[in-house]
Amino acid sequence: MEPSRKQNKIGSMPTVARLARDSVFEFLLTAVLLFGVVSIVRWVIGPSPISRAFPQIHIELVIVGAVVGFLLAGLILSPPGRSSGGHMNPAISLAMWQFGVFPGAGVLPYAVAQLLGSATGVVAARAVFGPDAATPPVEYAVLQPGPGWSSWGLFGGEAVGMAVIIFIVGVCLAVHRLTSFVPWIVGSLVGMGIAALGTATGGSLNPARQFGPAIVSGVTRYLWVYLFAPMVGALLAVWLRQTIQSRRVVLTHRLCGTLGDGHRGTPKQRDYELVR
Repeated sequence: MEPSRKQNKIGSMPTVARLARDSVFEFLLTAVLLFGVVSIVRWVIGPSPISRAFPQIHIELVIVGAVVGFLLAGLILSPPGRSSGGHMNPAISLAMWQFGVFPGAGVLPYAVAQLLGSATGVVAARAVFGPDAATPPVEYAVLQPGPGWSSWGLFGGEAVGMAVIIFIVGVCLAVHRLTSFVPWIVGSLVGMGIAALGTATGGSLNPARQFGPAIVSGVTRYLWVYLFAPMVGALLAVWLRQTIQSRRVVLTHRLCGTLGDGHRGTPKQRDYELVR
């Protein structure tokens, strides 16, 4: 009985401290992500040798998507990303709660940290790049839908895009041999989303991706869509995965594919260190 009593004490007491620590990590990760996004847009789409060599917007979006994808995978695999899960996206945190591998009490702290990190990263980019970050075509990397897109069309596009990502990630995190590939799968999916949707919806696929640029730039017309559409898409994806893949459970909320002890999960293990 003594070991179980000790385990319960260890499992319950540090939860708040661990959640606070990991929320700070999510703040830092998202700040680095958005600083990176603004920097990438500055050098690929803004005035630079790259934009002069590749003036076509579709080629520029492919380059932006590829670099952002590598950055995202690297952040997921970083020590803070391995600790917090490397979500950097409120829709992913919401989905992980619905999958049963992340505490409901952690969704709001993570989301707040991610949104604040987004704004901080954009402000840092403004401090580094000065007016080049603020003026078009960079304009803090704020997104706008393409011509002819209504608010609800934009909502549907962003929701479906996020649903595809969450569904594939959920399926992979439920198959032990696929978990180690998830960081690169996430990076690839986001990169392809940027390239495919960049001239249509903008390819945000993340409430935190648009929050900081919109707040800092003051371009907030469609902000509510970019904030809520991915959340709806995440819930849709959770329902779809649990319907199609009902006999498998998601093993961990960590996008690097590890469990709480830092080791790869097995099909019989669940990552409940924060849930309990």
